[in-house]
Amino acid sequence: MSDDAKRSIAGGLTVKPPISDDRKPSSAAATTPPSGKRVIIKSADMLPEIQKEAVDTAIAAFEKHSVEKDVAESIKKDFDRRHGATWHCIVGRNFGSYVTHETNHFIYFYLDQKAVLLFKSG
Repeated sequence: MSDDAKRSIAGGLTVKPPISDDRKPSSAAATTPPSGKRVIIKSADMLPEIQKEAVDTAIAAFEKHSVEKDVAESIKKDFDRRHGATWHCIVGRNFGSYVTHETNHFIYFYLDQKAVLLFKSG
């Protein structure tokens, strides 16, 4: 696992500058989550822009819902809509998992004290 996939971020993800001058960072990479949220990406097989989108989607879901099942449903439905079916999402403080996922479609991270596992399989 690369150092980029395993890092602790206070307040948001850091996006590396483009490799060449002719590539511009996407608008999604420029936004940062609200301050005070602690994000730790434990494992990821996903493009950095989509990782950022996953974290932002999770933050919005936690702000809207208080029940973990509803947070997971919100994240899953959002990713199904934006990136096609079939996404799976697990949210909680204590769970085990062993999953098979499509290449470049997996992220496992902590948002404050809650873990979020998001992956595409189907």
